[in-house]
Amino acid sequence: MQIEQLKAMTKARLMVLDANAAVQVAALSLSKPGIGLVVVCDDNGAAAGVLSKSDLIRHLTGPRSPAPASALMTSPIVSCGPQDDLHIVYQTMVSRSLQNLPVLDGGAKPVGILDIRDAMRALFSEEEVQEQMLFNYVTGVGYR
Repeated sequence: MQIEQLKAMTKARLMVLDANAAVQVAALSLSKPGIGLVVVCDDNGAAAGVLSKSDLIRHLTGPRSPAPASALMTSPIVSCGPQDDLHIVYQTMVSRSLQNLPVLDGGAKPVGILDIRDAMRALFSEEEVQEQMLFNYVTGVGYR
C-alpha cells in the first residue's frame, strides 16, 4: 500500500505555517484536535522544518523570548512521499519514535501528515483483507 492511498487522512491533518509565523500561531495550530505536527515552510512553500507540541513545550519551559516558528522547528526533517510504501514508512516511524510524519511531494511541498495511528489502522485493515482472502482460498469459497 502506498501513502497516496491514505490521502484523505493525511490531507486532513496537514497544518502549514510560514517560517516567520509567531509562536502563538503555532500553538493555536497545534491546539486543534488531530493536529500533532505543523510543517514550517519557506517563502517558496517548500518544507523547511517541522514544529511539534514537544518543540513548543521546550520553548515555553525555557527563557521565553518572542521567536518565529523557524527558531523552534526541527530541521532537517524526516518525511515520506505519496509513492512510498506504507510498511517501510511505518517501520521508519517506529524506529525513530515518530508519531507524525510529513508527506512531501517531489518539490518538497507538504501534501499531508501521516499519523502513526492512521498507518496502523491501514496496515491492520490490509492484513484483515489478506487473511480473509487466504481463508476463502483455503476453504474453496468462490471456486465452486
